[in-house]
Amino acid sequence: MKKNSTKNNRINAEVMRALSSIIRTVKDPRVDPMTSVTDVIVAPDLKTCKAYVSVLSDDGEETIAGLTSAEGYIRRELAREVNLRYTPEIRFLLDTSISYGVDMSKKIEEVMAADEAAREARG
Repeated sequence: MKKNSTKNNRINAEVMRALSSIIRTVKDPRVDPMTSVTDVIVAPDLKTCKAYVSVLSDDGEETIAGLTSAEGYIRRELAREVNLRYTPEIRFLLDTSISYGVDMSKKIEEVMAADEAAREARG
């Protein structure tokens, strides 16, 4: 199976949908309730999977640790929901792109405000 094939894209989407619902049922207190799965990449051989997780609060590393410790439960539930030949081993990675985008927007706004103040000072 090719890496960017239609089948692989459908599997990625289905695993992402299933993981999003399964993560809500994890009872580990380290897992933040405002956790969302932003992207899933399943390897073409269906043996491994990278799940990019975004956390609204600042304790993203704790949430990743909680998800990693609950990987057995998550894999079992994934096997029940998604019918695949192999249930992939899941590696949870923290997705910081949303917080990076918010930080960049703030910096752009600061620069624009400083530019406007300098323009008004010149007359």
